[in-house]
Amino acid sequence: MTESLFSVPTDVNDNDKLMAALAYFFLPIVGAIILLVETMKVRPYQKFHAIQSLGLFVAEMVFYVLACIVYFACTALSAGILGLCLWIIFFLPLIPNLYYTYLAYAKPAYFEIPVLTKFMVQQGWLKV
Repeated sequence: MTESLFSVPTDVNDNDKLMAALAYFFLPIVGAIILLVETMKVRPYQKFHAIQSLGLFVAEMVFYVLACIVYFACTALSAGILGLCLWIIFFLPLIPNLYYTYLAYAKPAYFEIPVLTKFMVQQGWLKV
């Protein structure tokens, strides 16, 4: 994964970094809290990562639906044998979540999630 950094913010404090990291780690809960609390919503670093993490959550839900279909189809076709091996696909979204959590906290920048960020910018949901 290569991240494309838009810009490095200058006014990011430790609270901004923590809330941005938590938005990726506990996706829908913290992201929604950041967007609802007035003092957090005005912080651009927190708001950017909260909105981007909610978009990532929606993309992961689509992945989970497709993974369930593939898992159950392969399990049914193989009489349960592939079900013993394919359960690992449900843990795959954890890898980008941990990576983006690390980037949001350790390297404070407005980074791009490859396809998702461009789509969200085009739709007007995310301002760069």
